Amino acid sequence: MSLSAAHAAAFRREVPREGRVWSIRDSEGFPAPAGTDGARAMPFWSKRSRAVRVVGAVAAYRGFEVVEISLTDWLGNWLPGLRGDELLVGVNWAGARATGQDVAPETAGGWFA
Repeated sequence: MSLSAAHAAAFRREVPREGRVWSIRDSEGFPAPAGTDGARAMPFWSKRSRAVRVVGAVAAYRGFEVVEISLTDWLGNWLPGLRGDELLVGVNWAGARATGQDVAPETAGGWFA
């Protein structure tokens, strides 16, 4: 199993236990960088500590605040909005470049249905 797959598996395990997801934002909003294929993804983490680690380790995200989103709000509002905006869900990005799996919003939502 790749590291990205392991982080995605942790996301699927941890989110129901936590009852929330975490993202990051700055004064310009929530990041949604383009991947190598040009598709844009907004990152979400299954634990606050994971998001904090990325903010501290990735220069592009220094100064961002960590934001808590209830699972109910994320499933009912955020994922439909991401789908409408044609954005993917970045799952537990990690490492010096904040990388990981990006999945369609309906895929992420299906994990918790």
